[in-house]
Amino acid sequence: MRRILPRFARCAIVALAASAAGAAPVPAFAAGQAADATCDGYPRLRIGMAEGFCAGLVLGPAAPGKARRLRLPRSLLQLDEDTWLVADLGGWGTQRGALCRLQARPGSPATLVRLLGDLNLPHALALGADGKVYVGEMSRIFRFDPHAAAPAETVETVVADLPDNRLHDNRHPLSKFVFLPDGALLVNVGAPSDQCLDGEGKPLAGTCPESAEGERAAGLRRYAPDGNGGWRREYTVYASGLRNSVALAVHRSGTVLQGENSYDFAARWSPFDEINLVREGRHYGWPYCADVAAATPGWKDAKAMACDSPAHTPPALLLPPHAAPLDMLWYDGGMFPQLRGRLLMSWHGFRSTGGRIVAFATDDDGVPVAEGNARYPVYGGKPRRYAASPSANAFVLTPGWGRLAGVRRQGSPVGLAVARDGAIWATDDRAGMVIRIAADRP
Repeated sequence: MRRILPRFARCAIVALAASAAGAAPVPAFAAGQAADATCDGYPRLRIGMAEGFCAGLVLGPAAPGKARRLRLPRSLLQLDEDTWLVADLGGWGTQRGALCRLQARPGSPATLVRLLGDLNLPHALALGADGKVYVGEMSRIFRFDPHAAAPAETVETVVADLPDNRLHDNRHPLSKFVFLPDGALLVNVGAPSDQCLDGEGKPLAGTCPESAEGERAAGLRRYAPDGNGGWRREYTVYASGLRNSVALAVHRSGTVLQGENSYDFAARWSPFDEINLVREGRHYGWPYCADVAAATPGWKDAKAMACDSPAHTPPALLLPPHAAPLDMLWYDGGMFPQLRGRLLMSWHGFRSTGGRIVAFATDDDGVPVAEGNARYPVYGGKPRRYAASPSANAFVLTPGWGRLAGVRRQGSPVGLAVARDGAIWATDDRAGMVIRIAADRP
């Protein structure tokens, strides 16, 4: 049995937040922290923000070369006004993952305490209707009570036997999940390879065995409620041909959206990443199709799927190539009225199209609205036209988060959450930071 550390085993206790009045100067460092400024009470990060927004450092390395308190922070979940859970991936291919309780408020030292440890790639977090916290590890989903005297003793597996990393050649092992309106769990199973090709870049067979059926099939599984507060062991394939559904969200209308991390083509401007409107029984093209209706180079001659036919469901919206969407949600807070109803996304990609937090206008069902002549931002260059539809211009909250020599690396946002006060919280796993985006005030 895997050992789970008790809640009294501490991740760290660090003093990070200081009020504007009487705060000691904070030195600039690689993550990009400004020296003598605050953002709504938190140390201001040196990130170029959209007008009216600022970014504050909640948690992160306090000086160059200092050890991280969080190795690879991913998802966030607010428990009360000042308390959050943070999933720390720990490292790829390890069991160093952890769940930590973060307590932070402006003008007070932030504290971080480990609740659970020795986890295997914990990523997704969600609050269930039963008041328990649900966690996605590499090969299972479990729930626990974070308020219990001994949280580790409340851990209960609810979905077991998900494909684990030994089956994945191209690192798609994360167990993202969401609750459907009927109480079912919708669970990501990432593709076990990039394009389902052999070492010479050719199909292994006439069709990809991991595209629609079988235990390794890339797509979304639906686990139905069992009527006793749990979920059935058997699942149905809800949607197929989705390469990696780490960004997954359910709108109050019932709309399900998926952010597709598309193929790792060597080309800088191809293929587009995607937002897909997920409907039961549909196939979304992996590994046969890319963009709207283009056959992928490795499968073009095999003619396994006609990408311009009803067999392939095209994306609801194209995203920049290699943007790498890792989280999304609809903004419902009060701090930013201009964002109400918009779809927030984190773009984690390390190329010039990634490193951003953005928002898209949506219709009443939460589906992004396409527009003509759309362009996408590029660090170090001019915005580029999509030259394809459906596409839209994103509102970029963090237009200046590119690499700045001697100050910071390019942003790598992962998890997003809207706090009760309307602020937007985010993690940056490569910098080991938790960030709070607020109205631009000291």
